[in-house]
Amino acid sequence: MSLTEAQKFHLKKFIKELEKFRGRHTELVSVYIPQDYDMNKIINHLAQEQGTASNIKSSATRKNVTDALERMIQHLRLFKRTPPNGLVVFSGNVAEREGQQDFKVWSIEPPIPLKTRIYRCDKEFVLDILRDMLEAKEVYGLVVMDRRDANIALLKGKTIIPLLKTHSEVPGKFKAGGQSAMRFARQIEGAAKDHYKKVAEYMKETFLNMEGLKGIIVGGPGPTKYDLVEGDFITNEVKKKIIGIKDLSYTGEFGLEELLEKSGDVLAQEDVMEEKKIVGRFLEMLATKQNMVAYGEADVMNKLKMGVVDKVLLSEDLSDEKIEEFENLAKPVGSEIIIISTQTREGAQLRDLGKFAAILRYEVHT
Repeated sequence: MSLTEAQKFHLKKFIKELEKFRGRHTELVSVYIPQDYDMNKIINHLAQEQGTASNIKSSATRKNVTDALERMIQHLRLFKRTPPNGLVVFSGNVAEREGQQDFKVWSIEPPIPLKTRIYRCDKEFVLDILRDMLEAKEVYGLVVMDRRDANIALLKGKTIIPLLKTHSEVPGKFKAGGQSAMRFARQIEGAAKDHYKKVAEYMKETFLNMEGLKGIIVGGPGPTKYDLVEGDFITNEVKKKIIGIKDLSYTGEFGLEELLEKSGDVLAQEDVMEEKKIVGRFLEMLATKQNMVAYGEADVMNKLKMGVVDKVLLSEDLSDEKIEEFENLAKPVGSEIIIISTQTREGAQLRDLGKFAAILRYEVHT
């Protein structure tokens, strides 16, 4: 499961807030409660840990741990049941000066179902599992090729990651008559087959045992891609992973971008296509129905305050504070906030347009 940019934004912000705290001893408490786990069992376990903490020799550390656990127990009693994805809770004395007290409790329902149960007291909060959720786990293999060249890349989240490129030994066009022409044709055919074998071998090395691979999409100009896929070059295990073959005008890096553009049907459920679609819709309306859109910070803010905005598109390049400001304006009037990454062509266009855009509920003439 991949996260939306809005989910990533809120999770990053939560992690950033907790990263800054350090305990003087092992007195900051982190608890991860898996989905479907009985909340009462967790509360009973924490009460037992309070008893164990009474054996800590340092009186200051003992008090900080037992009080942190008490605050956490009180907080957990507010929940009737464990949230659908589980719950992550942190508690501790985060006062800047030694001897002072400033106990705080934080909790978050993770955006991905939690499978791990953790109880830990440490000098810092345990955040690695939450950080790991920010990483895109699912990837697609991209192969763009013709008789001359081939590029292999990954689509991870919204980013194309080039892995390798290879060039064939297929000779260029050459005019020759009689036997020379036939021999030359055989030479071309042999070199092309060698090229296909090499590309197929690279695909096997790259994709066969790749963790999180959801599929491979192959594209290129002309029939070459079909010669590769339908010939006896690619092993069956790799061939089973091919989920799309696309006709392209380009190879190389432009070809990889074009392959992504043309794979909307295959990638329809992925965030990258959702983002490209919504920004594309905004850009189309900007060209054809200007009274149905707004862009630029002042214009979008004004339309939000008027309550006429359906969707707000914010570039991920904006500061956390600015995104929060617009979220706070959008919530009361029921406008949807969509945070757009800068990894796609459309995301870069939004950034260059001023980072703020909106699709309105109806035409507004000003």
